[in-house]
Amino acid sequence: MNLDRIRTPARRWWPRPGAGVDISQLLDSASGDLPLAERHLWMVQLMDWIRAGEPVSGLQYVVRQLEQVPERRANVVALLSAFWRDIDVAALLADFGFTARSSFMQELGERVRSRMLPLSPATSDLATLFSLLFDDPDDARWLGQLDDAMLVDLSGLLHPAFAGVSLSPLGWREPFYDAIMFLSSQVRAAGFSREMRARMGMRVDQDFDPDESNAERPDQASARQAFRQLALVAERVHDLALAAVNAPDPEAALAALLREGQYFRALLDTCAKGALSVHDHLEAYGVSIDIVFQIDQLTERCRRIEQLLSCVLSPTPAPDVHALMVDLVRVSVSRRSVRALFTQHYSMLARKVAERSAETGEHYITRTGAEYATMFWRAAGGGAVLAITTFLKFAILALGLSPFWSGLTAGGNYAVSFVIVQLLHWTVATKQPAMTAPAMAAKLADTRSDEAVEGFVDEVAHLIRSQMAGILGNLLLVAPVVLAIQGLAWWLLKRPLIDVHTAHHVLDTLTLWGPSLWYAAFTGVLLFASSLFAGWLENWFVLNKLDSALRWNPRIRAAFGAERAQRWALWWRQNISGLGSNMSLGLLLGLVPVVAGFFAAPLDVRHVTLSTGQLAAALGTLGPQLLHDPKFWWCFAALPLTGLLNVGVSFGLALRVAMRSRGVRVKDRARLQAALRRRLRQRPLSFLLPPRSPSH
Repeated sequence: MNLDRIRTPARRWWPRPGAGVDISQLLDSASGDLPLAERHLWMVQLMDWIRAGEPVSGLQYVVRQLEQVPERRANVVALLSAFWRDIDVAALLADFGFTARSSFMQELGERVRSRMLPLSPATSDLATLFSLLFDDPDDARWLGQLDDAMLVDLSGLLHPAFAGVSLSPLGWREPFYDAIMFLSSQVRAAGFSREMRARMGMRVDQDFDPDESNAERPDQASARQAFRQLALVAERVHDLALAAVNAPDPEAALAALLREGQYFRALLDTCAKGALSVHDHLEAYGVSIDIVFQIDQLTERCRRIEQLLSCVLSPTPAPDVHALMVDLVRVSVSRRSVRALFTQHYSMLARKVAERSAETGEHYITRTGAEYATMFWRAAGGGAVLAITTFLKFAILALGLSPFWSGLTAGGNYAVSFVIVQLLHWTVATKQPAMTAPAMAAKLADTRSDEAVEGFVDEVAHLIRSQMAGILGNLLLVAPVVLAIQGLAWWLLKRPLIDVHTAHHVLDTLTLWGPSLWYAAFTGVLLFASSLFAGWLENWFVLNKLDSALRWNPRIRAAFGAERAQRWALWWRQNISGLGSNMSLGLLLGLVPVVAGFFAAPLDVRHVTLSTGQLAAALGTLGPQLLHDPKFWWCFAALPLTGLLNVGVSFGLALRVAMRSRGVRVKDRARLQAALRRRLRQRPLSFLLPPRSPSH
């Protein structure tokens, strides 16, 4: 069967250079005299033809065609010799998959550019050409399927091309040794960078105070010594390899080279472990995405060096070179994914943000009847504050400010109110779910354990009961306080605090028949966003050691005194998350509708406690006869659904992030859902009423 004509082009929205090409004509057109760009374009066309059908069969067919026509084979060998002469192979081995600077944003920019900008084959950089040659996600799969016989055939084709070009006694291995030296220098520089050096091997035990001791641990000293020797040993390995080529005793020279290679691998292992120890420091004292990225880049460079060592030191290098090639193709595919970059490097930050939120969220979960009652009264206090907030919002709207200043002032009103609630140790019920979800996910360290699953179900029951207490406390006080203030205004001022027009506007906007439920769900997203900001802010606070600065800064200690500075630092450390959450939530509730309105987006906010206060204010203006108006009851019917969406959306999003940051699998989520349904059937009241004793 003639494969020249029957192969179909790969499925792409853009035309492939090799689509519809006659393979015999393509092979006959090979020549070592072709210009650099045309040689590379020839190779791209050949790869496209190979992968257009079944790639392994296509490659076998090309090899057979070259074996059957010696002149054609000679032309292809000449082209490959010219390719090897003019291309920088070490650029692929040392640089491909790594950024020039150890920066997450630099890598993100490179990935975005690689997706948006076309590449040119007119290059001597093999790293750039490699992305053109292997740009299909399926390339790693079929390359990995090549058997030993095919590798022997390819080696027989490539060795003659390399033999006539290399000026080094090491032949094709020379660029591999160059890449090893380049990578070793980069690993050494990264290990001695300020960010890594300050954190590597630091103690993170519970009793360790980083402000009081920076003593170097033995494993830290070992890692620094390994980084110091890395480049020197890389040079020594290269020198031993050169000496072994014409050594009078080849076996002894080879044994010395292998011993040095083993020592080199031990150094790489020590360097990688030293870099990974930085994760422990980040877990304890705050996560930095750039540092996480540097750790990954350093460990991947160590891994690449080990792969290159295997290629140059192995007596049968073909399998090792093949494995390296497949790995480079996988890197080529992964580097085109922006999502994979975020998934890989933000997972640790997401987990840390979730854990910071979990620390706060523990305060919002009640487990006993006494805690349930305490939560109710704390929520009642929060409802009283939000009653005042409701009237301040009406006052701000009455000022007739421009949309931006009106939104900013309203957001400031909300933020100040939420902060007051926090400082008085009261609570706003709708803020609880986004903070408690990470605390619940913390129970999922082992989802395969029945005890862990039951513990998670218990936490869900505790949370729902806590939410019931919080929402009831908020709503049962915000409405009476608003009505009492309206009644006081009628008695003292002979008029309500809001006019009739505003009261009717409240009825028109809060009705169940309007977009209130959509706005309530969107408010749940804002509640979740504020919890993320709170976790990020606390992580930033800890990462930059601001609590230590507040405690030990000489100017602050001179101004406040040592004891007061210590209390001030502790207060900020304990309250920074709550302040960030409350202030960000207030500003989001006030400003997001204004910004959305600028873009003509139909977005507004519906917060169940504030909506209840507004409806009570409308009732206080229009009087008891409003109770006979269906409009009032449609607004009243929207309130429980508004609360459900506020709570449900924020909780769902927070739980999703927390579970994904902990790597909870899909099938484990199904187990959790089944356990929740089982508890709901067997003990439904456990989701509503507190237990009679802590043991239940």
